Amino acid sequence: MGAGHAHVLYRDRTSAVHRLPPEVKIAAMVVFTLAVVATPRDAFWAFGGYLLLVLLVAAVSRVGLAWLASRSLIELPFVVFAFALPFLGTGERVSWLGLELSVDGLYGGWNILAKGTLGVLASLLLAGTTTMRDLILGLDRLHCPQILTQIATFMLRYLDVLVGEARRMRVARISRGDDPRFLWQLRGFAAGVGALFLRAYERGERVYLAMVSRGYQGRMPGAWLATGAATTRHWLVAATVPLAATGIAAAAVVLG
Repeated sequence: MGAGHAHVLYRDRTSAVHRLPPEVKIAAMVVFTLAVVATPRDAFWAFGGYLLLVLLVAAVSRVGLAWLASRSLIELPFVVFAFALPFLGTGERVSWLGLELSVDGLYGGWNILAKGTLGVLASLLLAGTTTMRDLILGLDRLHCPQILTQIATFMLRYLDVLVGEARRMRVARISRGDDPRFLWQLRGFAAGVGALFLRAYERGERVYLAMVSRGYQGRMPGAWLATGAATTRHWLVAATVPLAATGIAAAAVVLG
């Protein structure tokens, strides 16, 4: 669980956002997302304000707009659905370039597109500036249920081990003439998955018993939790963006 466990979305940069403790970044992202979700869908100016906040954080964190744009393509299925809503919606309709579009569908599609995109961008900024180890550490400091942080910790620590084990099993099958590309060899593939599960279960049990014998009590080491914990200054700095987003949402509701 060292610093080497950086996930594929992490951008190794030196910035003020990267240096912030993970718990304040997680809390800021959650509050920002809640403010976006609470905004009325017809408050178009408010979503422009949220986008400016996202771009400001992206500039400070130096993750790169091109990287954000490419990674945000993960929401493409939702974008397709949002563009289909004006054609599938019911109620009042308007004509545009010879097309009959539903007014409710237009608002619904815009709502999904705007809020979904902002949520994805906020999540990408969090992932791009925080290593996986720090994400789990931040969740633990925010008193996330211990069972979740334990599962995530073990998954992070041994995912590479299991991937390597699966790769070795596949090479062994192929060296014996097995070719998992064909449907009639699905039985052998299923047997391999079962064997991998048993190996993972046995290894996990051995590792857990070894950790318990060394004093593990279901939480991360106290040294991890204490080192680099957020101070009042960190919380005040991180609160600027979610407070601005909350103010925009409140103004949108009042003016809406």
